[in-house]
Amino acid sequence: MRKKLFVKYILIIFVLTTIACSGLRFSQLAPEAKDFHPQKVAVFPVEMLSYEETKGARGVVEQIIAGSLVEKKWFANIMDTESLNSQFLANEELHKAMTEYLSKLQTLDFSDPDLSKKIGELAKVDAFLLVSVDEWNYTVQKDEKVAKVGMTMKLYEASTGKLMWKAGHAIMESYMFFKPDLPKVASDVIREMIVFMPH
Repeated sequence: MRKKLFVKYILIIFVLTTIACSGLRFSQLAPEAKDFHPQKVAVFPVEMLSYEETKGARGVVEQIIAGSLVEKKWFANIMDTESLNSQFLANEELHKAMTEYLSKLQTLDFSDPDLSKKIGELAKVDAFLLVSVDEWNYTVQKDEKVAKVGMTMKLYEASTGKLMWKAGHAIMESYMFFKPDLPKVASDVIREMIVFMPH
């Protein structure tokens, strides 16, 4: 009797902790992306859309992204955010170009080709990856407790400023007693997304 109850309990836990995802929310490639094979990619500082919920998560996400890209072995060099920030602080010209570029991108949704090219030349990269964390929380949906992480990624060609790829994805992991680790859920989101990245 006890053994049957234990087996039922394990099955319930398994069902409740399965990850609900089937493909990305969206993934769009530019027509030119089929001929786009960057060798050196910089990971820009991650944008956290909800600061209170995502406090302290930025550094963790940046490390997971860089590590996941290195694991793929698609690129000759991955410049992680920390290395890019060091260059940004040490090089006034790069500092100015990145600040202006990101300002135009955020306020006008315009990837300035001249600034993009300058960043590529100064940082010695072919492309840069911009990531925003859209969701990072524990919540309740339809009477189910879930851990949820959602992200958007955009890959730009440095020499032209063209958006070559963008994608969005989220994973919800149900739980009963023990909260899933959000960085682990984030790692799953990132790994599923970068499969679709041009390389």
